[in-house]
Amino acid sequence: ALPNASMHFYVSRSKSMVMGELSRGSSRPSSPSLQDRALKAGWLKKQRSIMKNWQLRWFVLRTDQLYFYKDEEETKPQGCFPLQGSQVNELTANPDEPGRHLFEIVPGCTGEKDRSALSHEAFLLMANSQNDMEDWVKAIRRVIWAPFGGGIIFGQRLEDTVQYERKFGPRLAPLLVEQCVDFIREQGLKEEGLFRMPGQANLVKELQDAFDCGDKPLFDSNTDIHTVASLLKLYLRELPEPVIPFNKYEDFLTCAQLLLKDEEVVSLLYISLQ
Repeated sequence: ALPNASMHFYVSRSKSMVMGELSRGSSRPSSPSLQDRALKAGWLKKQRSIMKNWQLRWFVLRTDQLYFYKDEEETKPQGCFPLQGSQVNELTANPDEPGRHLFEIVPGCTGEKDRSALSHEAFLLMANSQNDMEDWVKAIRRVIWAPFGGGIIFGQRLEDTVQYERKFGPRLAPLLVEQCVDFIREQGLKEEGLFRMPGQANLVKELQDAFDCGDKPLFDSNTDIHTVASLLKLYLRELPEPVIPFNKYEDFLTCAQLLLKDEEVVSLLYISLQ
């Protein structure tokens, strides 16, 4: 027999499965409209029973729901997970079960303090890899927070972020960049190993999630400078296109060459005057 704690876990997950089934209604949900475009699609496993069985299904993320199909060719979804007001969380990997990249969707939950009351209703999903799981979590968060003015910052085009944030006042760079740079200027210019020494990985992750969920976390005197530097590096690294755009790369090289020529002319003039 299962211990009480284990039984609670399995019963909870069975409720997850039931909730997933209920989201379909008495019959399959109707196909999404043509205007409701797919934001992401791919294979995921979903938990289907109290015995921890898994079903491989083709998932399609749309503007307010996550649909799943038997395969890529199906046009009628088998079911869907509603996303409005929900929360998506990465689950800590179990070292005893390598290769299980799990995340959950918690219905009707938009804050951490609400999660404990509703975690038993979570929809449990498994991705093929860590990168695949992180991509799904980011995409789903973008959908969840879009109605609240939030959305993914990391991995989003620089132009899109700047254009969106102009709603809140004139700004030449994303708020995250301004905040990190200002803090580094004030607190870190004399710090040894800045941008070389890594920050606290768990805190970097927390700050990334906060910005991605539309929060505006503040840094104070207790904030680790290397963590802020690592956060800024992570943001720049995840941009779909470098800060210097591909279509302007040659122009920047030309400018650099002109500057070098100007420096050579200045150096020659200086030598001739000696």
